[in-house]
Amino acid sequence: MDNTPLPDSYGRLLTYLRVSVTDRCDMRCIYCMAEDMTFLPKAEILSLTELERLCAAFIRHGVRRLRITGGEPLVRRDVMAFFREMGQWLGRPGGQPGLDELTLTTNASRLAAFAEDLRACGVRRINVSLDSLDPARFARITRRGNLSRTLDGIRAAREAGLALRINTVAMAGVNDDEFDSLIAWCGEIGADLCLIETMPMGETGEDRTDYYLPLSGVRRGLERRWTLEPVPYRTGGPARYARIAQTGRRIGFITPMTHNFCESCNRVRLSCTGRLYTCLGHEGSTDLRAPLRAGTDDAGMMDHVRAAILRKPRGHDFLIGRSADDPARVTRHMSVTGG
Repeated sequence: MDNTPLPDSYGRLLTYLRVSVTDRCDMRCIYCMAEDMTFLPKAEILSLTELERLCAAFIRHGVRRLRITGGEPLVRRDVMAFFREMGQWLGRPGGQPGLDELTLTTNASRLAAFAEDLRACGVRRINVSLDSLDPARFARITRRGNLSRTLDGIRAAREAGLALRINTVAMAGVNDDEFDSLIAWCGEIGADLCLIETMPMGETGEDRTDYYLPLSGVRRGLERRWTLEPVPYRTGGPARYARIAQTGRRIGFITPMTHNFCESCNRVRLSCTGRLYTCLGHEGSTDLRAPLRAGTDDAGMMDHVRAAILRKPRGHDFLIGRSADDPARVTRHMSVTGG
């Protein structure tokens, strides 16, 4: 069987696949979704069996890290069957295709019910989206989230032995007064923190120009109050980390706007509809659902994938404030692509 790796035209090898299992979510975060979302019809969503087949093909061709995303992945019915199937690729003997890591990104609203099962499937590390520790502010940002439920999920993950990274989208005038308290809280619960710049994707009913906060300035401010020590730690994603001497935990910065991270990009994203996006910041994609449902074999599917990866751009071109008719503007919601 052909298990050759998947390089792009710039010599970057694909080793990391992010898979959206649903576009649905039980929150409507102001930087991610519109308040009145129209979700995709079921017929357009890949079945879990279809997703398993595509993921297995990617793994056989060199993918070593698999991150499950949404929407909110834990709202998908029977999603744990998918995690169990993917978990079987973990820990395979050297030289065999397999995964080094199976992870997910979640808002933790349903994590309390699934944390132990995720651990049993081989998940060891998760990212939790949390933009405020203030209940009223949390409700405003998420439009319908409940902070207590999210904190219950985080607590359950810790009790299950899962390592945690808290993902916080940094927003001017919204949560920019909470970074110090988030750092201290993460130190208390033994979690890392990652600050993320807002990205202009899809219509959310909010003007993200007002929220945009360059993390270069945020970091300079934090360095006046905390001792940030450089560390070589990497997770395979775009975050760049430092160690906070006062807490012993790491803080990461994801800066798609002020400093893109494209030179070492090893990632592609598979949407819940079977579209393969080779760059988060470009509209271009490849439809894998049609050939999959037409009966194309795995070798034929990977021909489509290989061609798509060779078209992967050198880097993204996100720009806050793009007009609605700008042809370079990314119109899909983050929940469709899978983060």
